[in-house]
Amino acid sequence: MSTAKPAPQHAPMNQFPVVDNCLSVAGQSITDIAATMGSTPFYVYDSNLMTQRVEELRSTLPEQIHLHYAMKANPMPAVVNHMASLVDGLDVASGGELEVALASGTKPDTISFAGPGKSDWELEAAIKAGITLNVESENELRRIARISAEQSTVANVAIRVNPDFELKASGMKMAGGPKQFGIDAERVPDVLKEIGVTNGLHFRGFHIFCGSQNLKSDAIIEAHDNTFELAIRLAKDAPGPVEMLNIGGGLGIPYFPGESRMDLAPIAANLEAKLPAIREQLPEAEIVMELGRYLVGEAGLYLSKVIDKKVSRGHTFLIVDGGLHHHLAASGNFGQVIRKNYPVAVANKMENTETEEVSVVGPLCTPLDILANNMALPAAEIGDLVAVYQSGAYGYSASPHQFLSHPGVKELLL
Repeated sequence: MSTAKPAPQHAPMNQFPVVDNCLSVAGQSITDIAATMGSTPFYVYDSNLMTQRVEELRSTLPEQIHLHYAMKANPMPAVVNHMASLVDGLDVASGGELEVALASGTKPDTISFAGPGKSDWELEAAIKAGITLNVESENELRRIARISAEQSTVANVAIRVNPDFELKASGMKMAGGPKQFGIDAERVPDVLKEIGVTNGLHFRGFHIFCGSQNLKSDAIIEAHDNTFELAIRLAKDAPGPVEMLNIGGGLGIPYFPGESRMDLAPIAANLEAKLPAIREQLPEAEIVMELGRYLVGEAGLYLSKVIDKKVSRGHTFLIVDGGLHHHLAASGNFGQVIRKNYPVAVANKMENTETEEVSVVGPLCTPLDILANNMALPAAEIGDLVAVYQSGAYGYSASPHQFLSHPGVKELLL
């Protein structure tokens, strides 16, 4: 008698309804969407799902929490414009993203700019626009001061702090230990004093972002507690009141077998309990949660078409016209140490019960071009559509489109 445990399964991917055997997005069949697009591959995003996620956060988190959209998750202008209408501010990570953010009509005083290697032209554009610069080093602070003097204006600055703690169990750690991000917490008091004696700088607050893609509520709660404690301690050396405290995001979504959606309720309850003391200690501070993938990640699909089916030494391969050049993350080459499958489906055979074990691979001349490895899927044929779920974040813009000079990929927001 076998005692082997069943293989872990993906969390239910039920955000996109199935109608007449096909996935549907915003009330449209995926086959109709593909016909409208005219060719594959393409990304399709559901704006209603993005709206629902923001509404869920608004109804669960304390009303004092300000929500910002981290554009690096998905900087498609149509997505940014939609998110800008729902959230309280935008966070950018490049001059290009800044241009899209400003074009969305978002008020400059609700836009912040983080990144460890901002160029002079990016600093000039940010200072001119009046947004908040999250300062990543002492040298960057001095460059900001020089540029603000040259422009005869005042630069809004916040200190990005590299704390002496990390976000445990996060998919990507951004703090704790030596990091290219932010200024080490123990050096921040001296930097605050420098801001206080430098003309042309307006201190706005702190940005403390510890990590991303975390599914454990207790880890997020611990990071929030540590962040509040650190911010209150650092504020004692600040040259002015803390107007903004960005506590980062870190909220994850389930990508891989065995992962479950995180429980937001304990995080909200902890914030509710902590905020009275924060308001007392930092009375002028807006508390900002900066979220990217949690807002848009589950609202996207990546679609490609089966262009060949072959069997090699007993193993079946579905060869599709999309791959790692369009969706590096799904191929396992964007931060994974051990490759694991994203949720994948045959989008026009959702209710078929006959399955076969296959690998879904792209057209590139590299064995890294894998979208699904040894996965049980409904039996597919040439012309069928393969969908990769959880593709609304770090998909299109995080991929090497020019690799091997294959055709590009389209994006559509519905």
